[in-house]
Amino acid sequence: MPILGTVESLWRYPVKSMRGEAMSEAFIGFSGVYGDRCYAVKNADARKGFPYLNATAHPQMLHYRPQFRSPERAAHPPNLMEAMNIAPGVNPANAEPGDLMLDVVTPSGAVVAVDDPALLTMLGEGLRGEPRLTLVRSDRALTDCRPVSLMSLQTIRQVEAELGFRLDQQRFRANIYVNLAEHDGFAEDAWVGRRLRIGASAEILILERDPRCMMISLDPDTGEHTPIVLRNIAKAHANFAGVYCAVLVEGVLTQGDSIDLLD
Repeated sequence: MPILGTVESLWRYPVKSMRGEAMSEAFIGFSGVYGDRCYAVKNADARKGFPYLNATAHPQMLHYRPQFRSPERAAHPPNLMEAMNIAPGVNPANAEPGDLMLDVVTPSGAVVAVDDPALLTMLGEGLRGEPRLTLVRSDRALTDCRPVSLMSLQTIRQVEAELGFRLDQQRFRANIYVNLAEHDGFAEDAWVGRRLRIGASAEILILERDPRCMMISLDPDTGEHTPIVLRNIAKAHANFAGVYCAVLVEGVLTQGDSIDLLD
């Protein structure tokens, strides 16, 4: 089996559109990365089909930093070890109440519980009209499209070369960043419809290229809007960068894992 490269880093975003966190290992299940986008803020005034408040409407969201209260319990499902040791395997259980409870560090440095109404009040400041915001909690990742996203460092380097300046990879908000062995940027486009194995057992199917939006034009640290980033992706790459995936075989991914092409 051809080795395509290795896992450079793993990321999850506990609250949709807030800061993400890097992980040395992550469990990927059929519903996505465990703990990824398990909370979102629903905006009753959002456009149809995209009900959640995000940084394109409120860039300050990128300055809010979620942190799980029990990092060890938020790392993987509660019966993972038992499930992994039973052939052919049992689907790991969803989180127990409280396992994925988190607090949010606000831009001012204050720490508030994710379900504290004060957080919604803060997030509503600066929005037009009288926003009607509610907190949503889900055992499935509240992604806009597919459960897992993947992007190569080579693709980011190519976009940087086209733009003439460096980019923080976090602006692309992928779950899995990979370092390819012998490929150029956008090589992952050719994997659509193919299966990959990551690490010892996890398998994913590459479903489609990732259509991009204004989020990639926002600096993940400052929220500064640089429109040329999205314009370049739209003009040079038909508005796609990275790929979306479905999980075929659940498992634990580790930074540095090899990535093999299965078919």
